[in-house]
Amino acid sequence: MASKEYAQATRLLHSTSGRPVATVTMTRPDVHNAFNEHLIAALHHVFRSLGDDKSVRVIVLGGEGKSFSAGADLDWMRRAANFSEEENRRDAAAAAALWRAVAECPKPVVACVHGNAFGGGAGLVAASDIAIAAESAMFGFTEVRLGLLPATVAPHVIEKIGPGRALPLFLTGERFDAQRALAIGLVHQVVPQEQLDVAVGAVVDQLLAGGSNALGACKELVRRVAYADRAMIDEYTAALIASARAGDEGREGVAAFLEKRKPNWTLPSTAHGRGARGQGS
Repeated sequence: MASKEYAQATRLLHSTSGRPVATVTMTRPDVHNAFNEHLIAALHHVFRSLGDDKSVRVIVLGGEGKSFSAGADLDWMRRAANFSEEENRRDAAAAAALWRAVAECPKPVVACVHGNAFGGGAGLVAASDIAIAAESAMFGFTEVRLGLLPATVAPHVIEKIGPGRALPLFLTGERFDAQRALAIGLVHQVVPQEQLDVAVGAVVDQLLAGGSNALGACKELVRRVAYADRAMIDEYTAALIASARAGDEGREGVAAFLEKRKPNWTLPSTAHGRGARGQGS
């Protein structure tokens, strides 16, 4: 992707005070920082680059405007509605690679969350190491209401809050507030909107008090001890969402959403259920 498109999707600011802190800001405020292929590619590039930047020890991630990120971009969804399953697989694999780049970045990632964090936005919160949310922030994994699944973010959400808490949220697609996000462990602190930057700054100070190598080693320690083979999981989840998107139910759900009507769920069963079993066997 061209550097101009990167600049349109994200903004990277290194601390001007000499502190080894980088702030990554999603800059699509007109669409509530909704994800499209450009934002996904830009964030992936930035996190991979910052992971190798020895001058940076902590990364702060936020969104410009009224929301952290409201999920998938409508124009992107319209284009994806005509994708083949293979095109959907590549598209989903790029998203999975982003969540993985954030989760596996050797530097601590602090999410500064305000407004809406839906779908991939909530997944980005889960992939971050620490999340501080404004009291007014709202969260949700709403993909099922479009006949889709939160497949590529699921590994990170389940790792963060556990399967017992994740599954009801995935099944209902319900939206929930910051206090509930705190209670289930999706975020780690909730503060009034006007205190959000101060709270994030305090966490950054605590992180900077630790050794740089130790911080990275702590992240690696948790991954090695607690998590399964991520490469296998990413391949499975990318295939799962690609099959769902290309199936009758996924196409109907997205079409109904774009046409502002109720979806017709009385369609023949699609291939993604069979694909899920095949991939898992």
